Amino acid sequence: MDRIDQIFDYDPDFPRDVRDVATRINTGAIVREFTFATPFNRRRAAYMVRPEQERSSSPLVLFVHWYEPQAPNSNRNQFLQEAIKLSTQGCTSLLVETVWSDRDWFIKRTQAEDFQSSVEQVVELRIAMDLLMAERGADPSRFAYVGHDFGAMYGVLAGAADPRPTAYVLMAGTSRFPDWFLYYPKLIGDEAEAFKKQFNSIDPVTLVPRLAPAPLLFQFGVRDVHVPTKRAEAFFEAASEPKEMWWYESGHGLNGNAANDRMDWLVEALQLED
Repeated sequence: MDRIDQIFDYDPDFPRDVRDVATRINTGAIVREFTFATPFNRRRAAYMVRPEQERSSSPLVLFVHWYEPQAPNSNRNQFLQEAIKLSTQGCTSLLVETVWSDRDWFIKRTQAEDFQSSVEQVVELRIAMDLLMAERGADPSRFAYVGHDFGAMYGVLAGAADPRPTAYVLMAGTSRFPDWFLYYPKLIGDEAEAFKKQFNSIDPVTLVPRLAPAPLLFQFGVRDVHVPTKRAEAFFEAASEPKEMWWYESGHGLNGNAANDRMDWLVEALQLED
């Protein structure tokens, strides 16, 4: 076990204590809402979206949302319609709550807690993978991770420690955590440099090569004030082949063209039904 594996290690037999909340049918998909326990004395909410007609073999997608406190979709609902659409092509998807699902998370967090909070979030994503893999008919050979913003960045860390995903869509993530964690509170001089150094070993730009041989799709907006071109290109350049980088006339939230391209890419990567 190397250092990264040790940092993000967890007890796979930790009791999940899954509690169902509600189940409904939506456009041919079964949408199940539930909560599950984590090893950190908290529960997370999630949606499991699967085809209404049970399949013997179902491709998998783990969707992890972005952080934009002013946006109504800055939560596990962000990709719900995409998951429902994919269910008509045989996919089972999981959409999970994260630490940044709290709109005030960024201003309440402290930089002293950021590293440990990051470790815990990665462990929670690995537990989410466990839950998705445990679904009836789950096909582990066709498993995509889709993440936006922090969802993209933490997905790289989760995949570096846990090679189960076979494809990744990484949307508008930056290459290093301090790019965003130093927005607030402000640090300068030696304090800022020490903070940056703490994250060097787990920054996405450091760990993204470990996702190989899974194919990667990077999506960026040309008007993204949070991820300027230089940071986007550094992230992409650090990744191993096979990889693609697509740009959109958009800001950090991307746009409908990005959503359409993402869906088309997943159809091919997961060998979905027409």
